[in-house]
Amino acid sequence: MQSTLFSLPARARALPGMEPDGKLIWTYREAMVPDAMPKSLLVVGSGAIGIEFASFYRSMGAEVTVVEVMDRILPVEDEEISKFAHKAFEKQGMKIMTGMTVTGLKKNKDSVTTSLAPSLPLPLEGEGSAQKRAGGGGLELTVDRVILAVGIVGNVENLGLEGTKVKVEKTHVVTDQWSQTGESGVYAIGDLTGAPWLAHKASHEGVICVEKIAGQKDVHPLKVANIPGCTYCHPQVASVGLTEKAAKEKGHTVKVGRFQFMGNGKAIALGEPEGLVKTVFDAKTGELLGAHMIGAEVTEMIQGYAIAKTGELTEGELMHTVFPHPTLSEMMHESVLDAFGKVIHM
Repeated sequence: MQSTLFSLPARARALPGMEPDGKLIWTYREAMVPDAMPKSLLVVGSGAIGIEFASFYRSMGAEVTVVEVMDRILPVEDEEISKFAHKAFEKQGMKIMTGMTVTGLKKNKDSVTTSLAPSLPLPLEGEGSAQKRAGGGGLELTVDRVILAVGIVGNVENLGLEGTKVKVEKTHVVTDQWSQTGESGVYAIGDLTGAPWLAHKASHEGVICVEKIAGQKDVHPLKVANIPGCTYCHPQVASVGLTEKAAKEKGHTVKVGRFQFMGNGKAIALGEPEGLVKTVFDAKTGELLGAHMIGAEVTEMIQGYAIAKTGELTEGELMHTVFPHPTLSEMMHESVLDAFGKVIHM
């Protein structure tokens, strides 16, 4: 039987009235190859892509403002990690407005005037928020450039899917754990399919898909919960599995471990003492439910926890694992120990 595999790139999502023009209003494509370095810019959206560009341009000296419609940046990350990142970015001089939305853009000759307004209810007296800093109402901000980082749209148009059993939801093709669509012999991988929209996830999907098409018997299904996510900002952010909140919402009784970078000799020697490693375990079974990190080189370290989740290791096996010294990875061990009241170097 002949099989068809779709792997088509997605495109940046545009918002009504804020369509990118490649000059003043950018998507990630223009942000990667600017004609000149802007002195100021507004990043709309604080997911991984938005924060990565915000961090990069801030490190290059640009005045950067991030607007996020939700009540915190990096909203898919664990709440503690989001708060840590927020403070770190503001310390670097980045301006962050959560609970705000862009209501309009006016293009000038070589700048953009943006209108902002609260997207969430105003805070109670004494609570800090972007809305309060804005005086409780709308405001205007003029910047050299605007980067739209509000997600992606699957390129599902003109594929001839009409009249087939291929199901499309919110511009993305629905697939099973083998990357197969509802139409027999038709597969889809990558950004055309569901979240997370990550290069390493797409690559792994391709392997699974081709092995399945080839009829191999030992094909392993894709487990989205075991896919690590990385945000390449400064400080770096990485995670795998459930956040503490999500674990509790799923009915788990949890044990949570934390270890600060300040307690690690390698981090201090590197001049990177600011960071956090957080682990979430099922209190009854010892299963590692999730791991969340912020700090130097956490995008390298997260794979250790990804292996632990794939191998279904428990807290006992992780605690009995010997971590080399002096390394940043020792913090991974300490966080596990902390979850069960056995931390050593706190």
